[in-house]
Amino acid sequence: MKSERILWSVILGISLIISASIGSYTFYQVKSLDNTLSVTGSARVRVTSDIVRWVGEFSRNIPEDSLSKGYKQMNMDLNKVLDFYKENGIDTKNLIISPVSVEKPWIYNQNLPREYILKQTIEIQSNDIEKITHLAKNFQGLLDRGVLFSTQSLEYYYSKLPELRVTLLTEAMNDAKARAERIAQSTGQKVGSLKSATMGVVQVLAPNSTEVSDYGTYDTSTIDKEVMVAVRAVFVLK
Repeated sequence: MKSERILWSVILGISLIISASIGSYTFYQVKSLDNTLSVTGSARVRVTSDIVRWVGEFSRNIPEDSLSKGYKQMNMDLNKVLDFYKENGIDTKNLIISPVSVEKPWIYNQNLPREYILKQTIEIQSNDIEKITHLAKNFQGLLDRGVLFSTQSLEYYYSKLPELRVTLLTEAMNDAKARAERIAQSTGQKVGSLKSATMGVVQVLAPNSTEVSDYGTYDTSTIDKEVMVAVRAVFVLK
């Protein structure tokens, strides 16, 4: 019995030693993980678009048996649109003119005459933001000439985004480090070396907008924009 009690004492002692070792190792790992600080920094700047993309569209409703005549009318409309552009100082050599598309709308009342809808688009990209914006909103002259014209889209872009992205990344990293230093200071520690950094997607937003996306966003509806870059940085604490 005595030898059995000694054996159990030995087993219990070994178990306590193993448990203590495991506990010490776990504490060290947790402490090691706590020795880093992960923060997110960002930088944001307002820019003005330098490229505008304007897509205009004109169309005609043509009876089913007058399709050939409809194409001729569309060609006449195209010439009127081109003349309108020239009169307003637009170089028509750089226009992108689509082929005429044909749609056959569904008619619920089979007794009504069948017809086609012919459509054509004209796209222009320009650096003259003011002129194109004005024309896209003021094309009454085309309507007065009998052209059923409308603005399909008016989009604004910033061409220097790649260069700006590099600058903003540096500023975002500086912001991340400043945040880390404030947090570390409150705990009596200091920020050491940078362990890792991950750059987020570029967000091109309307002014004062907060509608960011995990996949990035590019607002084209406004001339003025705000470009934002975020970075996630992990620093070693000392």
